[in-house]
Amino acid sequence: MAGNDLGGLLGGLLGGGQGGSSGGNVLGALLGALTGNGQSGAAGATGAAGGGAAGNPLGGLLEMLARSGLAEQAQSWIGTGQNQQVSGGQIAEALPNDTLDKVARDTGVTPQQAADQIARSLPQAVDKLTPSGQLPQGASLEEIIRQQRI
Repeated sequence: MAGNDLGGLLGGLLGGGQGGSSGGNVLGALLGALTGNGQSGAAGATGAAGGGAAGNPLGGLLEMLARSGLAEQAQSWIGTGQNQQVSGGQIAEALPNDTLDKVARDTGVTPQQAADQIARSLPQAVDKLTPSGQLPQGASLEEIIRQQRI
């Protein structure tokens, strides 16, 4: 349920259109899986990544991507310059299989489709969530999204 709320918020942040809405839903499902709503492997991966403030798995997700060889891309999304793109294959390699499987089940797509949607939506979402060029601290991800939509 929290993943659906987060998906709606992310969809609104991304523009709320067809692409933004589906991107928001898949990102909401991903972040929901990483907060512990997923299987223990996903929660353990986020915990090991040092997910930042409680209720805000964004830092943990970005650290997980960085440890998988996507540090330069992830940093470009946070920074104020051009966002580097990633492929669905790179996302699939970086995420634990059980996390990607849960996201796929929750959004009604295949794991590869979920990875492709994450790859298309994540750079823009992170960019919009970090307008000052830094990861937000102290607030929940839902609060941060609401602030950015105002």
